[in-house]
Amino acid sequence: MRYNIYNFIFACPTVTGMLFQEKDDQCPMKKQKISDAVIHRLPRYYRYLDDLYNRGVVRISSNSLGAKMDITASQIRQDLSCFGEFGQQGYGYNVAELRSEIGHILGIDSGHRLIIIGAGHLGHALLQNFDFHKVGFQIDSAFDLSPALVGTTIGNITVRSMDELEDYVAKYHPNVAVLTVPQNVAQPLADRLISLGIKGFWNFTNVELSTDVSDVFFEDIHFVDTLLTLSYRISREQ
Repeated sequence: MRYNIYNFIFACPTVTGMLFQEKDDQCPMKKQKISDAVIHRLPRYYRYLDDLYNRGVVRISSNSLGAKMDITASQIRQDLSCFGEFGQQGYGYNVAELRSEIGHILGIDSGHRLIIIGAGHLGHALLQNFDFHKVGFQIDSAFDLSPALVGTTIGNITVRSMDELEDYVAKYHPNVAVLTVPQNVAQPLADRLISLGIKGFWNFTNVELSTDVSDVFFEDIHFVDTLLTLSYRISREQ
């Protein structure tokens, strides 16, 4: 079971704190604040550039990149202009350099430390199959209530008891938590983690989490939403 690593980047508080500041697609390089639409295109740019880089492609034009991504060349240029000047007229973009720059913008080189709460089926799948390191996250540990799971190792990560959570966070200072727990405990658990200093949440509980703390960010993952989107598209074609 593989997960799209590029959808994970926005659980990172450094990235969201830097980018989520204003609802405006027009972004000249001043004191502008970046729109959600631009932010959510950045991982796609990184994913396509990463693929090109790994295939040995040296340069690409905005037209060619846009054709691969089904985005207009002007949209790509406008998005990138929010963060500086990239590429040269008549040459295009250096793939390695643009990939590195976008990775830096997304915080891939920030060294975030992450814990997973809930080591059941979904948590186990993430630990076993998800390449967190590829997008700059170091997995510190996993936590669970089940005596059958506590003390076991999944993908070289030890599952610890929830009773150890406070001491562990105080000692190692992870800043991101992945939640794969039942819905009824999601918000109280998030509140508990926020009080310990956790700033970013990758939330698989199917509950919309919230907080009054301004520098905490949630990325809520809803599998049903994407499945229903697929259902709509299929149904419209019938």
